[in-house]
Amino acid sequence: MKPESFEKFSKYETARILGARALQIAMNAPLLIKISNENLEKIKYDALKIAEIEFESGVLPISVKKPFPMRKEEKLKRVKEKPSEKISDEKIEERESQEEEEIAKEGEIMTLVNPEEEQDESDFGDETDERE
Repeated sequence: MKPESFEKFSKYETARILGARALQIAMNAPLLIKISNENLEKIKYDALKIAEIEFESGVLPISVKKPFPMRKEEKLKRVKEKPSEKISDEKIEERESQEEEEIAKEGEIMTLVNPEEEQDESDFGDETDERE
């Protein structure tokens, strides 16, 4: 049976709270609840166990902020759909021809390399042979 404090928080929040408090205890923070020396020896002075005992008793001053979504005061409105515009075949052909012209213009920038400008591949082969 889980105590009430466990029901308020998710398992992730509980883990975060216990981890933070255990770190504080490990750094010599004062304990918030009196635990006898016998009980401390039973739990072997484990900071996480001490933090869990404090959490279960409800004395931890650690809280979790759970922001909720902002509520709009105005009512939601349905988005009006535009009447479907039918595009004629002529308009489609015009758009395609424009795209083809743009592609052709971009292709004109690229030119073929003259054979004189190309280097012989054999030149590169000779260098590798010399290294071997």
